[in-house]
Formats: sequence, C-alpha cells, structure tokens
Amino acid sequence: MRTTQLPSEPLSVHVSESELNSGRLNDQNLEIATRALHRDGLVVLENMVDHAKLDKLNEKMVKDAYELQSRGEDSPYNYNRGNIQQDPPLTASCWEPSIFVHPIVTQVTSTTLGPFPRLSFVSGNTALPPTESSPPAAQPTHTDADFDHPHLPFALVVNVPLVGMTPENGSTEVWLGTHLNTTLEDQEGKHGDRASGRIKRELLDQRRAERGPCQPVVKKGSIIVRDLRLWHGGMPNMSRDPRVMLAFIHFAPWYRNPMEVEFAEKLKPELTAEKTGLRVQAKFVPDEEIESGYLNRPYGNTYFFDQEQRLEGIF
Repeated sequence: MRTTQLPSEPLSVHVSESELNSGRLNDQNLEIATRALHRDGLVVLENMVDHAKLDKLNEKMVKDAYELQSRGEDSPYNYNRGNIQQDPPLTASCWEPSIFVHPIVTQVTSTTLGPFPRLSFVSGNTALPPTESSPPAAQPTHTDADFDHPHLPFALVVNVPLVGMTPENGSTEVWLGTHLNTTLEDQEGKHGDRASGRIKRELLDQRRAERGPCQPVVKKGSIIVRDLRLWHGGMPNMSRDPRVMLAFIHFAPWYRNPMEVEFAEKLKPELTAEKTGLRVQAKFVPDEEIESGYLNRPYGNTYFFDQEQRLEGIF
C-alpha cells in the first residue's frame, strides 16, 4: 500500500548527447519515460531540440500570433481570447525534423501505443500577453478527450514549446494521474461547444486534496509527451511576449482516426514511414496553398479526435 503522496511535478528525462546522436533513448531512460506516461500521463524529455532551430520557427510564429490576435472576436481562441490555437507553417522552408518528427519522441510514443503511430494532427497553442481587451484569464480545467473513449492509452499529445515555459509566461497547468479514470460523466459541455470537456468543480476539489495540479517549469529545448485524457488548462501569460507551444497527436496504430494534415508537396519524401517511424495521414499540397491557408484553418472543437467504426458491444 502506498504511504506517500505522489508528486504534482512531472518527471523529466535529460537526454544525453549520445542518445541524441543515435536517435534513441537507452533502455533505462525509455523505461522511466514509459512508466511516467502510465503513472502520471506526462513526461518531459529535456535537451531535445537545438535552440537556434526553435528561435527560427518562433520568430515566424510570433509574427503570426499578432496577426491572429488582431482579428479580435474572429481570432481562433480556445475558451478565452488570451489563448489561441495556432498552426505552424508546414512548408519546406520552415520544416525541421527535430521539431516535428523527432525519432526519440516516436520511440517513446510507439513504446506505449504500438509501432508506427498515426500522426493526424499538427497545430499549436499560444498564450498571449494580456491587453485591455483581453485581460489575464485561465482556461477552465478540461480534458481533450471530450467523447466516449477507450480507457487505455490511445493518443499521446507531443508538445514542443518554442521558448522555455514558466508560470510567468503561461506554462500549462497539469493534473498528473487524471488520465487513468476520467470519463464523460466527469465533464461539462458537449463536444462542439466552445468550452467542452470542462471538469466538474466538485471533482477538482476532490482531486486537489489527493494530488494537486502544477504549472511546471519546462526548459527550452524540451519536448513534452502527455496522454490526451489528462486534465489540464491554459494559464495566463504575464510576460511581454507570446508563448508558442506546438501540439501534435500520435494515435495508436489501431485507433481509426480519419483526420489528415496538410503538408507542402516538397515534404512528401521526408514523411515516409521508413524515415519517421510514423504513419503520417497527410494531404500534400503546393507551398503556395499552405502559405495562403495555414492561418485560416478550423480550430478548437471543429477537430474531432474520436475514431471511425467503433467497436460496439464487445467491451
């Protein structure tokens, strides 16, 4: 019987230079990452991405963030106007494999989900500094699994912050361990509502007494892997600069999610199963089409993470 309370802070794995060079964690670190995902629903992989590569993409996406913010009520915000969904430009000039298809990330996700996970979602969320028209506000604690879902790991979110994350600039609040038994009955708001998946207040109070939430400090260059079911919420950014964090989803190979990601045609040779270890569900279009459309995509609950052809009457 466990006699000590589990920690609220996530486990971090510091990836060594030899592991980076080989593109694989050693067995011990892979075990730590896998056990953290099962117990906590989240693990941080440190020292994964070169800072200069993050800076290049961040410069582009910060400019885009201000463009999206200028749209006011028409901006792609989630829950409140200080937190927007923002897609990266998936063009050849902005492509960086260590950000989008890191082999160590795929090693971790495929260990939990099975070989060749499906990549069918690439987006991001940006915490914007407060303004007069958008005062500081937190998202309600919610789960992205706002539908009837399997009670085993079926989807892992890969978050790549383009800067270091702290409570000051809006590090996401996470409730470790809540992925293990969350259900639709725990939630308020149906899929399709702008604020679906909200966790009921009485459950938050109960959980806080058992294992409270945290806003982790995440070092620049880290990549976070979390279970889609985990309770979490975007927090206000009190710094001067937008805090961009990319978000990809690796679905289990057996999980029949039909979504596709639009990539530039030039990236097709880079996204084969042999190169990525992933089953990339892609639609390849000309660079010009990506450039003209990536800031105007659907957002929020227009994406549905459920699967086609569910198994009925078996489990």
